Amino acid sequence: MTAQEDVNTILRTTRPVTLVGGGPVLAEDLAWSISRAPCIAAADGGAETLVAAGYVPEAVIGDMDSLSEAALAKLPKEIVHYVDDQDSTDFEKCLSRITTPLIIGLGFLGGRLDHTMAALSTLARDRRRCILLGSSDVVFAAPALLRLDVAPGTRVSLFPMGPVAGRSQGLRWPIDGMRFDPGGRIGTSNEATGPVHLEAEGVIVLLPPSERDVAVDAFGTG
Repeated sequence: MTAQEDVNTILRTTRPVTLVGGGPVLAEDLAWSISRAPCIAAADGGAETLVAAGYVPEAVIGDMDSLSEAALAKLPKEIVHYVDDQDSTDFEKCLSRITTPLIIGLGFLGGRLDHTMAALSTLARDRRRCILLGSSDVVFAAPALLRLDVAPGTRVSLFPMGPVAGRSQGLRWPIDGMRFDPGGRIGTSNEATGPVHLEAEGVIVLLPPSERDVAVDAFGTG
């Protein structure tokens, strides 16, 4: 294990990155993510999932409070980066230390609700190109301009993490002229009428997991 890291890039790559956290991860989702994002990294205890599946990540980043000694012993020491910062989550530690065109995160949704909420808050603040995949949703923060090539009837939920307004085309209930706020109006269970064009930077977009390729393609990489 290396000495405590400063806030500098630990993993730099031109390839999309599969980042695995310590929450539930379906084997099929992991295989799909690696096919789209072949550089593999782990947030702390996410290395347990990778080791169990037979993968050695290129970096493990976190405070290592969730990584067992047994899993640690199977990892090359030089890839394990200890970051002792109790003011940030392991997800935040990873986002600030990985430079890549796109991150696909697994194991950050579907576990403890407070962990999920923390991950969504990080997405909204960080604004990096990052997609989180869980068993029920594909989740990401919308860029300034977003096109989703989804079929009519596809669920497109919009959740504001703060006050936000925007415009849309291709939604059954357009958002033009609306003011969204987590304590007021939100956009749960909207529906596509065809390809969606969205201008609502920072709003959290939730799609069915079947639309994971659509989400990746929307960022123009992977």
